[in-house]
Amino acid sequence: MIKTLLVMMTLCTSLSAFSKTPKFHQNRLIVKLKEGQTLPNNSTITSSMHLFKNTYIVRTNSLIALESALKENASVQSVNRDYFSGREKLPTAKNVEKLAHGANKLNTPFNDPGLRKLWAFKASSNNGMGVLPAYENYDSSNSERIIVAVVDTGVDYNHEDLKDIMWINEGEIPGNGIDDDENGYIDDIHGINTLVRDAQGKATMDMMDGHSHGSHVSGTIGATQNNGIGIAGVASNVRIMGIRTVPNSSDETDVDVAEAFIYAAKNGARIINCSFGKAHNEGGMLVKETIDYIGSEYGVLVVAAAGNSSRDIDRRLTYPASFTSETLLVVASTSKRGGMSYFSNYGKVNVDVAAPGSGIYSTTPGNRYGNMSGTSMASPNTAGVAAEILSRNPALTPVELKEVIMRTVSKGRRYSAKVVSGGLVDLSAAVKE
Repeated sequence: MIKTLLVMMTLCTSLSAFSKTPKFHQNRLIVKLKEGQTLPNNSTITSSMHLFKNTYIVRTNSLIALESALKENASVQSVNRDYFSGREKLPTAKNVEKLAHGANKLNTPFNDPGLRKLWAFKASSNNGMGVLPAYENYDSSNSERIIVAVVDTGVDYNHEDLKDIMWINEGEIPGNGIDDDENGYIDDIHGINTLVRDAQGKATMDMMDGHSHGSHVSGTIGATQNNGIGIAGVASNVRIMGIRTVPNSSDETDVDVAEAFIYAAKNGARIINCSFGKAHNEGGMLVKETIDYIGSEYGVLVVAAAGNSSRDIDRRLTYPASFTSETLLVVASTSKRGGMSYFSNYGKVNVDVAAPGSGIYSTTPGNRYGNMSGTSMASPNTAGVAAEILSRNPALTPVELKEVIMRTVSKGRRYSAKVVSGGLVDLSAAVKE
């Protein structure tokens, strides 16, 4: 209730901060129909897509005219434009390198050569999130495989440490130009690309990373463990579904994000990592309603970055982090020295947990590895924790999974006034439950 009131009170302030109308997609509208109604016929609609419940995406070459007509139609509950998030520089990898293959000589559960660079794996007493203790004397052979969707800049699915953990759509025959599984997408072997669409407006299949951000996120979550190559991901039994929805300089749209979330849920993802966001919301609640829908209908937990503006997002909202949803887990970033990262957003109401996000070492395109910093890195660390917990306890609902993560944090005064749970995620403590 408190979070809902804060969102409502701050929305007007957030909207009034704009000196000009934010950029919107010139050919798409978000249409919500009244109960029991069907999408009205209109000659300016070039194509339409049913997203969920009574929500549709319509494409047009006459946006203003169609928008006006739909708003006057008795069947229509609401019409919203598809706004861009705004261009923003994404975190980039530093000290990028290749790693020689071969098992490390450390006395740890993992033999991956880059393990010593994964400071976040340490016990919570050393400012880590308890990954190494969680795998001591653990046999993962009885765990359930969890699909984690990485909605980001794409994934280098040929990377030496990612290729074996990529999700494969078994219903598709690669490269035949046919929607074999009839899910609405052609040749979606590892995921989809909502940024490149065909003549009918449908997302295409090449979700190769165009930046490095999405590959870095993916490696943090699930890079192959104990293969004597590169690093180890947090989770032991995952498949990464890659969805390219975030441009190289950010500026994603609500429609692309919502479609990515729906695609992930319908194709089996139990967790979605969302390492992006925007500082404005123009009134439409498409992304929030999508999160709620996939949570209740498909059992999906969305893990989202809190943002990197060093601000209290209880007062200055950011999205999707400031949306109120039982199945949304929002993550702030911490540093190797302990405490919050200097850049991290925070919020005693809107941010749920903290996790390592400064100087995170992970996979980058071309069989390389490097460091990135941001709540974009804290979010996949937490998504990996969530996936590992769920893998060992697959009957958990997304609400229960969120509760376990928040209840078992390593609490500390450095976090008590910054995040709801008052602590740092702790995989070791969580799996003991």
